[in-house]
Amino acid sequence: MAENEIYVGKKPVMNYVLAVVTQFNQGAKEVHIKARGKAISKAVDVAEIVRNRFVSDAKVKEITIGTEEVQGENGTTKVSAIDIVLAK
Repeated sequence: MAENEIYVGKKPVMNYVLAVVTQFNQGAKEVHIKARGKAISKAVDVAEIVRNRFVSDAKVKEITIGTEEVQGENGTTKVSAIDIVLAK
């Protein structure tokens, strides 16, 4: 995992917001917010909260969507994925 990548999962939204803001405060020029499946809406929330409340000069540089194959108990399943790039 790269330093400027935040993987959104089951934790509360503000945990991820804090992680993104911390990356920007440490001098990162851009931060990737990544999520799969049901966490995609939470990733969008994180990006919007960061832009609107904490880092007002952050812009959405790029949004990449796709499908990833995940190994599960019942074989392989396809899961939607998103990568939101916030840049200063």
